[in-house]
Amino acid sequence: MKKRIAVTLVALLAVAFTAVSFGASADTPISSRSASKSKSPSVRESASTQKRMSAARHSRRIARSRRHRRYYERFYTSSYAEDVAAGDLIAGEDPVVRAAALDALGNMNGSVLALDADTGRILAMVNQKLALSEGAQPCSTIKLAVALAALREDVVTKDTEVRLGRRTRLNLTEALAHSNNAYFERVGRQLGFKKVSQYGHEFGLGELAGYNIPGEHLGVFPDSPPPARDGGVGKMCSYGEDISMTPLQLGALVAAMANGGSLYYLQHPATPEEVAAFQPKLKRQLDIAGLVPDVSEGMAAAVQYGTARSVRYNFSEEEVLGKTGTCSKDGTRFGWFASYVNSGHARLVVVVFLQGGRPTFGPKAAEIAGRVYRQLYDHSYFAATEPPAQDSMPPAKQ
Repeated sequence: MKKRIAVTLVALLAVAFTAVSFGASADTPISSRSASKSKSPSVRESASTQKRMSAARHSRRIARSRRHRRYYERFYTSSYAEDVAAGDLIAGEDPVVRAAALDALGNMNGSVLALDADTGRILAMVNQKLALSEGAQPCSTIKLAVALAALREDVVTKDTEVRLGRRTRLNLTEALAHSNNAYFERVGRQLGFKKVSQYGHEFGLGELAGYNIPGEHLGVFPDSPPPARDGGVGKMCSYGEDISMTPLQLGALVAAMANGGSLYYLQHPATPEEVAAFQPKLKRQLDIAGLVPDVSEGMAAAVQYGTARSVRYNFSEEEVLGKTGTCSKDGTRFGWFASYVNSGHARLVVVVFLQGGRPTFGPKAAEIAGRVYRQLYDHSYFAATEPPAQDSMPPAKQ
């Protein structure tokens, strides 16, 4: 009897406990039940594994961001062309210099200008249609004019180390050798647009470089600096922003640097008779004789170990001084190289201007100039040519 009563009590207690448990469960909110489930133990990675996973996630974010922001410039002009010299007037050119320039240019889309720095006579002009056109942005070759202006205005000396960053300082020689944009942007801002414009015009930009050369254009030198959003006068002094320069204008300036300051009108004789009667015509005398050695040191360094060292792929027998330029505008890339060889027997200026796409750039233009010098050297051109005597001449009127 007692055993039956005990079993009955246990059964009643079990039913009561079940009812209470069910009621509690039914009254508990879902969120509370979820919260209680979340308290169950979770699998956790070790500290070192979590660190590696975090780094991997971070690198993937960077990679995705870089892929998203990567920009490919598209070019629509070919770097190559056939028969670029078709239509050139060559009767008054030096046949040896012309052959060297034509062969060196090959099938590149560009022009080669060679001239006598002591007279302004154009010895060869390959692809005259391009050379005499409205010109193009000078890119980093504008730095030659900016360097002369900065030295003349005492903004810098050759040895002034311009601070460009927390740990970076450059002097003029290294800035020219490596074509440092930040250096010339800062120097240009210190000069200001008024001075940059003054010296640009004094050095022959924005005016005809030739004397009665049919079809020559005068390029463009702006009346105001580029907008601040486009880099202002700093960008003008590092890349030649808003300037359009012709190969003849650049050649005339480099010739003046080579001969000590005489800015000649460039002349392109059309016949052997005009060659025989040739007389130099002085445009004006530039007060740069004392500044040129400081700039030419940087030009020599560019050829020795800087942006123009591709000259030495083909020629190293004589000292070549030069400046490269590379930039692009409206789907066309430009490659410039302005140079002269200082052999002691002849001061020959060679300007190479290229236009096109990715194969077009300043060092490629320098390489072509090196081929010109190589061929002329192999023909004993520098040993055989003596510079004419310098006569005092009044500026010629055009």
